[in-house]
Amino acid sequence: MTEESQIYPLGGRFRGFLPVVIDLETGGFNHKTDALLEVAAVFLRRDEQGDLHRLKTLSWHVEPFEGSNLDPKSLEVNGIDPFQPFRQQIAVDESVAVNEMFKAVRQEVKLNECNRAVLVGHNAAFDLNFLNAAVERLGQKRNPFHPFSTFDTVTLAAMAFQQTVLARSVKRAGFDWDASEAHSAVYDAEKTADLFCHIMNKWRANVPD
Repeated sequence: MTEESQIYPLGGRFRGFLPVVIDLETGGFNHKTDALLEVAAVFLRRDEQGDLHRLKTLSWHVEPFEGSNLDPKSLEVNGIDPFQPFRQQIAVDESVAVNEMFKAVRQEVKLNECNRAVLVGHNAAFDLNFLNAAVERLGQKRNPFHPFSTFDTVTLAAMAFQQTVLARSVKRAGFDWDASEAHSAVYDAEKTADLFCHIMNKWRANVPD
């Protein structure tokens, strides 16, 4: 059985929008000047019962764009050394990362019978600002994401668990949290996805058909 034949499309669940969980690791907090260093995108599926689950994760290490800023304090937090030899071997230009991610997102939008993707993130405005800045730098004309709407797990976790910090929210949802893995784009994106799915699944009983 193919992956496509197992899909229970998400088009009707979020008014034609496809939630895609994104985490970006950066060289600072200024989306206009600071480097984009890691990108992770988590795609979701709905099962026969209507519950959301993680499907797959795509990720890229990204070369700092020319002239970008790298704040030592931010690098200390996320543990990224942009000039580490192994990283330099696998890192790609941000145009490659963005274009490959957008291609995958468009495929998921189509498969799920949706009209557009919406970024899901923890402090989602931060990730969306950096993503939109990269789109502007690249002159990207086919951005599948809504330009300003997001699903923010900070707000959802505050409602569900009276927590706003990702680690605490994830633990309250019943998932493990490994502090040594935190602040990598893949780890944070997957934990954010688990948190988002958990809250959506718990709340689904209250959503009228």
